Amino acid sequence: MTELEHLNVTVKDTHATAEMLCDLFGWEIRWEGASIHDGYSLHVGSKTSYLALYTPPKTPTPAGAKYYSCAALNHIGIVVDDLDAIEQKVIARGDAPNSHQDYEPGRRFYFEDENGIEIEVISYT
Repeated sequence: MTELEHLNVTVKDTHATAEMLCDLFGWEIRWEGASIHDGYSLHVGSKTSYLALYTPPKTPTPAGAKYYSCAALNHIGIVVDDLDAIEQKVIARGDAPNSHQDYEPGRRFYFEDENGIEIEVISYT
């Protein structure tokens, strides 16, 4: 068996992003602390998978350096049981759900967080 354990994403504020993810998806903070390039990391998710949120130090960004760009990916897909309930939470946060689609094998919508990261929320129920 092979499964994805985590993604590492650069964000503006690890704690603010983790708070949003915990609130929307019921996740927990698994670990946090100092990390690469004098930055700060926070792992948020379930017992089996998580997002590693990274914020670089407040120093000038080295040209072409990894770990210094926010939203350097297309989107993150998260499976939920109750799509409508999560959408209401997203709206309550002031984010705008978009691109609603309903096709096999499930329904989905997207929203963009404060880091410019697009999150796809999917339900297969």
